[in-house]
Amino acid sequence: MFCRNCGKELVGTPEICMGCGAKPLAGNSFCQACGAETNPLAEICIKCGARLVKAEVVDISPKSRLATTFLCILPAWIVGIAGIHRFYLGKIGTGIAMLLTLGGLGIWTLIDFIFAVPGNMKDKEGKLIKNW
Repeated sequence: MFCRNCGKELVGTPEICMGCGAKPLAGNSFCQACGAETNPLAEICIKCGARLVKAEVVDISPKSRLATTFLCILPAWIVGIAGIHRFYLGKIGTGIAMLLTLGGLGIWTLIDFIFAVPGNMKDKEGKLIKNW
């Protein structure tokens, strides 16, 4: 395996390239299979024919997953109010809709809880809620 950022050969599958300090698949200048220099827009390495791995950029929200999870389920169980977590995430419209429908009679709230626990829920800007 070679670093896509600097082209240095890597031993095993390290998290960080010791040659440039970047994540090995974060770049787009070199082939990860043979280390040959590539066009940043290319999808296949011309030298070896390997499909080039594209770096995936994931935006992480500054919002807390723990707060989202608790605001999702606790108010609904204790006082019957659902949708507070949507206000916390900046989703005012769906928060109001959840308040008016009592969280879709609990179904919508349960689905949001299932998405919030593993960190698959997104805030208003489309960023994943990953940090506890």
